Amino acid sequence: MIGVGKIPAIFLSRGITRALPGKNNREAIARTRATLEGSWRGLTFTNLVDFDMLYGHRLDVEGYGRALEEVDAAVPALRSALRPRDLLIFTADHGCDPLGPSTDHSREYVPILACGPQVRRGANLGTRATLADIGQTIAENFSRRIPQGTSFLRDIVPGAYDSSE
Repeated sequence: MIGVGKIPAIFLSRGITRALPGKNNREAIARTRATLEGSWRGLTFTNLVDFDMLYGHRLDVEGYGRALEEVDAAVPALRSALRPRDLLIFTADHGCDPLGPSTDHSREYVPILACGPQVRRGANLGTRATLADIGQTIAENFSRRIPQGTSFLRDIVPGAYDSSE
C-alpha cells in the first residue's frame, strides 16, 4: 500500500510499502495522480490534511470552500488516470465542520463519493452503519474480506467483480 501525506504516520507505517510526502492538499493530490498514472497496482491511501488542520479546526469557512474547489478541480485529472477496474473513494475520517459549534470534531457522519470507470452514477448509499463499510468495500475490490463492515461495492459497480477473477 502506498501512503500519501499523513497516512504512514497515522498507521505507524503498518502495512505501508511506500510513503509519499504530501504536506498539503495540492501536493497530496499531485502525488496521488502520479501514482495513478504510474505502474502501481494496489491501494493508494491519501490524506488531504488541509480540510482538517487549516480550515475545519479553525472554523475557516472561506478557506474550506476554496479547498473544496481545488479538490473538485483536480477530480477530472484523477478520474482520467484511473484504469478500467480502479475505484476512487473520497471520504473523511471524522466530521470537522467549519460551520460547527466548536473547533472540535462536530459531525458524526461523513460523506462518501465513489467514482471510477465502472462505477454507477448517482448510487445512493444511504446512511452507513459504520466507516468500516468503506474498508470492506475496498477489501472486496481486491477480492478480500476484513472482520468488520458491509461492502457497498455491488451497489456502485454493476456486476461487481467476481472473486474468482
